[in-house]
Amino acid sequence: MKMKKGQSGNLSECTLCTQEFFCNFVADSRHVHKGRDECSETFLVDMSEKYKILYVTTEIDPFLKITDVADIVRILPQRLQEMGHEIRILMPKFGVINERRNRLHEVVRLSGINIRVGDDEKPLTIKVASIPNAKLQVYFLDNEDYFQRKSVLTDPVNNKFHEDNDERAIFFCKGVIETVKKLGWQPDIIHCHDWMTSFIPLYLKTHYKDDPMFRNTKVVFTLYDNGFDQSLPGNFLDKANIENLKTEAYGEASYIGVCKGGIQLADATTKGVAIIDSSLEDFMTTTTGEKLFFDADDSDSYVAGYEQLYNNILN
Repeated sequence: MKMKKGQSGNLSECTLCTQEFFCNFVADSRHVHKGRDECSETFLVDMSEKYKILYVTTEIDPFLKITDVADIVRILPQRLQEMGHEIRILMPKFGVINERRNRLHEVVRLSGINIRVGDDEKPLTIKVASIPNAKLQVYFLDNEDYFQRKSVLTDPVNNKFHEDNDERAIFFCKGVIETVKKLGWQPDIIHCHDWMTSFIPLYLKTHYKDDPMFRNTKVVFTLYDNGFDQSLPGNFLDKANIENLKTEAYGEASYIGVCKGGIQLADATTKGVAIIDSSLEDFMTTTTGEKLFFDADDSDSYVAGYEQLYNNILN
């Protein structure tokens, strides 16, 4: 939303380019700095409306840190919560996460959920812990068959890719959606990080598309450079148990294939790091018409960029 000079409001200026702008919501909004040469207009970004934002990830500092994803994902939830948005974070409870040290405890009121994967019903256990000094709660999705092993994606003994990683991803993604339903918490945004979350856009656009809980929910899918070379089982989509599934997305049983599916069905796609797989970047550009990247090294512009993106796809 732009305001022309001369309109009523509080006069402020961009500290990076000294561009003047009027803002009636100084505490809750910001001028979007695009660089000195591009900051030629006056902006009002009204972020006075607060959103419910769900972050879904496979790692976050301090509970599990395997790649830079853990640090990057850590920034957004805390900063946006401090700005008044309502935040939830969900991740798998991999067996390498120390429950005692991190003070995880089971959420009994969320018990009783079973997730169907292929022909099997798998019980979902939900645990919770708080990020120290951040007032942020993280919910951990657990299952004895999928997440009790003391590893993440590969066997530490032989470094082999777990053969059931497709089932683990399906269980986790559907478990995320069922956990949100059990919480009775209707998210405005579900922000999915990395390949293991890529089935969430699929479920929301098919199996749950008529569920009132998610009728107005938008999905952001963020890609990183954390691919794998192994193939997934050819029947992995059958295990998702989505009736009358008609989509060309997820057509390839691989890292590239599931990420392309996430790109096709998400409402917005971003790069989490500057360099991702070139074929995915090309597909992202072809499918979405852009390749959005907000650099986490500049935390202020990173947070502002995502807040603006959320606002754009919701309005």
